Amino acid sequence: MKRLENRVALVTGGSRGIGEAIVLRLAEEGAHVAINYTSEKSRVLAEGVKERAEAHGVKAIVVRADVGVKAQVEAMFEEVEAELGPVEILVNNAGIAPFEPFLKVKEETWDRTYNTNVKSIFLCSQRAAAGMVDRRFGKIVNVLSTASLMVTSPVIPHYQSSKAAAHMLTKGMAIELGRYNINVNAVGPSTVDTDMCTDFLADPDIRRKEVEANPMKRLGTAKQIGDAVVFLASEEAMQVNGHLLMVDGGLTVKAAQPDDHMDR
Repeated sequence: MKRLENRVALVTGGSRGIGEAIVLRLAEEGAHVAINYTSEKSRVLAEGVKERAEAHGVKAIVVRADVGVKAQVEAMFEEVEAELGPVEILVNNAGIAPFEPFLKVKEETWDRTYNTNVKSIFLCSQRAAAGMVDRRFGKIVNVLSTASLMVTSPVIPHYQSSKAAAHMLTKGMAIELGRYNINVNAVGPSTVDTDMCTDFLADPDIRRKEVEANPMKRLGTAKQIGDAVVFLASEEAMQVNGHLLMVDGGLTVKAAQPDDHMDR
């Protein structure tokens, strides 16, 4: 039997990158999946993910919503419930990371980042948890970042602070919802080579430095994040709650010192 057989999962920002990989891993493990997208451009991508998910013998649908807007979140959940059933696994994956240094961060950038990276987790989790409480079962997994724990760049203060806020929100929800048999956890990727990082990693020098900085001497993959989400959504993680599972090759436990110290 597959680990998530006949569970119903909703993945926000599921049309590409890490979200796409999460959708496909959930489908591989038997979960029926709802793939959230935000625009007509991403609809095409979402439909492609839907087809690949269905190839695993599960049901899949695509649902459009700006997950930072309550009315759209409500409509999205109603559609998923009508098509697939109550959401048992919620993966809050939607996120953005526009590069702007602190002195140049625009108010619009700040608000858009927090709406997508924090408010969406609040809105979607609150809506999902209401039903999970009644059923005394649920899994909520938030996709965070190494930036939840440390400053990763001098030009994304809005992103880093939003991911730190999402980390604390994860912990708070875990404590409040645990009594209802709802597990709330998070995964923390380091740099993953997806289209979100295409421009950033296009510079060979930057790519080299990213690889060299990681103790594993490689970038992470979207599938590795999907693997971690599957674990946290499975029966194997029933006693894991309020945890941020770092999938970062050890980056956040490594001191910022030259590697040659290791040889002396």
